Amino acid sequence: MIMKVRVPALVGFLLSAGLASAQESTAVNLAVVATPSASYTSGDTSVTALNDGNEARSSRDRRRGSYGNWPRRDTQWVQYDWTQPISTKQVEVYWWDDRQGVRLPKASRLKYWDGNDFVPVKNASGLGVEGDKFNVTTFDEVTTSKLRLEMDGDAEFSSGVLEWRVLDSGKSPDFPPSVVAGVDRVVILSGKTYLSGKVKALKADTATARVKWEKLSGPGGADFQNANAMETTATFGKPGQYVLQLTAGEGKLSGSSTLNVKVEPPPPAERLDVVYTKRYQIDSPLWNARAKSLIASWIPHCIDMINRTNLTQDQGGIDNFVEAAKALRGEPHGRHKGYVFANAWVHQTVESMCIALMVDPRGDAEIIKAQELMKAALEDWIPKILAAQEPDGYLQTANTLADRNRWPARWNPPQRPNHEGYVAGYFIESAINHYTLTEGKDKRLYDAAKKLADCWVANIGPGKKEWFDEHQEMEQALVRFGRFVNDMEGNGRGDSYVKLAKFLLDCRKDGSEYDQSHVPVQQQYEAVGHAVRAVYNYSAMSDVAAETGDVDYQSAVMSLWDNMVNRKYYVTGGIGSGETSEGFGPNYSLRNNAYCESCSSCGLIFFQYKLNLAYHDAKYADLYEETMYNALLGATDLEGKNFYYTNPLIGGQRTPWHVCPCCVGNIPRTLLMIPTWTYVKGKDGIYVNLFIGSTINVERVAGTDVEMVQKTDYPWDGKVTITVNPKHAKKFSVFVRVPNRKTSDLYTSTPEVKGLKSFSVNGKAVTPKIESGYAVVTRDWKAGDKIELELPLEVQRIKSDEKIVTNKGLTALRYGPLIYNVERADQPDINGVISSKPLTTEWRGDLLQGVKVIKGTWADGSPLIAIPNYARNNRLSGTGQSEGGSGRGRSGESSSQVWIKVE
Repeated sequence: MIMKVRVPALVGFLLSAGLASAQESTAVNLAVVATPSASYTSGDTSVTALNDGNEARSSRDRRRGSYGNWPRRDTQWVQYDWTQPISTKQVEVYWWDDRQGVRLPKASRLKYWDGNDFVPVKNASGLGVEGDKFNVTTFDEVTTSKLRLEMDGDAEFSSGVLEWRVLDSGKSPDFPPSVVAGVDRVVILSGKTYLSGKVKALKADTATARVKWEKLSGPGGADFQNANAMETTATFGKPGQYVLQLTAGEGKLSGSSTLNVKVEPPPPAERLDVVYTKRYQIDSPLWNARAKSLIASWIPHCIDMINRTNLTQDQGGIDNFVEAAKALRGEPHGRHKGYVFANAWVHQTVESMCIALMVDPRGDAEIIKAQELMKAALEDWIPKILAAQEPDGYLQTANTLADRNRWPARWNPPQRPNHEGYVAGYFIESAINHYTLTEGKDKRLYDAAKKLADCWVANIGPGKKEWFDEHQEMEQALVRFGRFVNDMEGNGRGDSYVKLAKFLLDCRKDGSEYDQSHVPVQQQYEAVGHAVRAVYNYSAMSDVAAETGDVDYQSAVMSLWDNMVNRKYYVTGGIGSGETSEGFGPNYSLRNNAYCESCSSCGLIFFQYKLNLAYHDAKYADLYEETMYNALLGATDLEGKNFYYTNPLIGGQRTPWHVCPCCVGNIPRTLLMIPTWTYVKGKDGIYVNLFIGSTINVERVAGTDVEMVQKTDYPWDGKVTITVNPKHAKKFSVFVRVPNRKTSDLYTSTPEVKGLKSFSVNGKAVTPKIESGYAVVTRDWKAGDKIELELPLEVQRIKSDEKIVTNKGLTALRYGPLIYNVERADQPDINGVISSKPLTTEWRGDLLQGVKVIKGTWADGSPLIAIPNYARNNRLSGTGQSEGGSGRGRSGESSSQVWIKVE
């Protein structure tokens, strides 16, 4: 018989989950201590919603979570497993029906495990599929360790469950409470970690059971604010790995759970400084070709689409600004077109044009022609955008043109999804590169951006309005702009923008995982929800941490980074499996039909870059190089005519535009910001983060400007020459990144490739000191001084962590920073087994604008050819794939893939 388990009152609603509601039954709900699973879990749903104890108000009420499956005609199921057999003769099911994509199932059945198979319960009565109620089913008593609820779909809609109870018939054994200590995390040594355990128990009385946090292992002490409270904090005495345990209950009826805490020293007291993108020259076969396709083809295409007023879908371009300006002048005007956030890709494209105009065309007629088009577009667009700005600085055309009955006020919680900060943030960021393009001579956008930021500061903040947007672009834009304004004007003019960014982040609470507002940001330790929103959020948090030194922010940022890179990171440097809505799945759940939205790669590059600034550590540049080359560089096809919204590791489809074209300007503005990604600077010198043939001026280093000239054919060749040309001879350090291809704990590459093959200064071989992944050369530099180095480049085979079930029995190929892909354009069958014979490389100047291919053999002896992942799906394959097309042949099989079967 089940005994009462003495548990703490503060377990809250989780405790009450053990008792079925009075309106249905007073029997014990055995589901509370079961482990749920399902045949398939879709979207932003979770099997944990099945037994979380929540009571829905209706079948549309998914505030506390829901489980949903896939639209299929056949049977799908959810299942409970218990650690010991239970006895039951009644279940209650509350079906999810949102009246949209999720509807009630056609029929349901209940089965139990008889020791050999799942068999139907006998004499079942009920099995209802009605909405807005618990559907009660009774049956002959069964004793089992597993129950399965089957549901039949109609192939058009998904079906789902809000809650599934299993009621004790009075003969079930005692169960200890189910305890979850929380997710693994990182904490900065001088800070604290927030502990919030969860306990599920079958019964509770008014007494308080023994709940205890304790340190199981670790190099130093662990002090708990209150070791007997479910929610508490802990601090640590020394850096290192710790294991904490939460125990609830007593004796045989006790349960426990552990979590790992990595305690790290704080970052350097001062962050590194941004090298702003200004006029520069590219001298790299690879990057010249990719930049040309963006400048001469893709950005002009975006300009054309944004100028068009006759689109039947994907609407919302410069015409929205024209109509908003009419409204502000009191003239007759049209309605807002497209999404409320349609201004975003206009502002992104403005920024892309500004950056593209800073690229030296080096006499290329097509680039020069495109740049003239961009100059004209900016002169046309800027007055139209500024005319749509309201007198106090506010700017969002959807709000200006809104029906006030539906959108009564700015920053109004019911309109939180309307992306006010998202579009404002992109406008502010566009102003930075317009300012640098014009060298501060044209301040129209800069002044308007300050006016917009000042409008937000005047209305939002302590003692004013609390606010957060569902999409966190404004937060990172405010810090980026605040730094820029301080650099341009001094006197702390931009400080209020940084403070507002922190306030907006601090307001995030009592929301959902989807937009990272489920708990305060300082207590977020796992990457969850929409992947683009997440990395924008984390990027802004890392900025705030660097600017303020807030230790709670630093701990949360490093926890989120560690979880994402070492649990939820694709080998291509992409993020977002798509199992939740455009977002992250559980740890190690990395299906190859991935989402990996292009915008999430842009945001991830910003996030890793901010950490490089904060920690002066080359590993973050290793990571953003990986994302740039493999997840983003191929987002547009080689001709710059089509783009990937999502970037799966198998197949994929590029299109000229998208129903939600949020990536179209984000891709070029990110890729073309080469000076910013290539160099950062500190008081002690210049940091070389990327190896791209180029001429870039780095301003204000040790009291002088320094022209940095790189000559290299990287990533095809490891030889790099860096000429350091200070305007005046000065003593400073040059920190040259020494790439480490081991970027994530999830992947192991063989053979190991790291270090330097050679390193010399002015022709003399030296052995440089290595600090945080950088080779450091400190000397008196004069114009013409040269660093010459060679990086080792070899073909590597990559193996995934065994926890990534999708990749069992598979390998991927790497050469330098590049991940490779096998395509049916090069071999008829890419689903074969790769042999263990040696792999070689070959330069093919006639293929895909020039690439180094990897050559090997399949197990059947036929030749294997792999191409860089960025160049995938750019050829007519003979299998029906069109250029820039679907990535699938006539048979429906994928025409390209990263992971290959092994012997």
